[in-house]
Amino acid sequence: MPSHTQKKYNLLIAITFQLNRSCLDILHHQKEKNVCDQCGEKFAKYEDLINHARHIHHHPIVKCNECGREFIHEKDRLHHVREEHEQKIGGREHKNLHERKPGHTPQEDVDAHRSNFSDNF
Repeated sequence: MPSHTQKKYNLLIAITFQLNRSCLDILHHQKEKNVCDQCGEKFAKYEDLINHARHIHHHPIVKCNECGREFIHEKDRLHHVREEHEQKIGGREHKNLHERKPGHTPQEDVDAHRSNFSDNF
C-alpha cells in the first residue's frame, strides 16, 4: 500500500499532467485559426491560407476596398470593415444634414462659388 507521501506525489503528477494537457489543448485550438474549409489543411499564417485557397481550390478572393487586405469569405471582409474602418463609415452618416438650396445640385453650388474667383490676378 502506498504511503501518504506517495499518494501526494501521485496526485501532484496527475494534476501536472492535466494542466499540461489543458495548455496543449489551448495552444492546439489557437493554431487551428487558419484552417482550410474545403480540405482541412492547417496554416501558421492567414496569408498562407489565402494563397492556398487561391491556388489550390481556385477560390475567388475578396479584397477590402480601404486597405487591400484579402479574405476568402465576404462575411469576413464585412466584419473587418465594420471593426477596422468604422470611423470612416461614421463620417459619412451626416452627409445629408447639410442644407442645400431647393432645386440646386452640389455641382451648381460649386459653380456658384467658383464664379466669385477670377483668372485675372
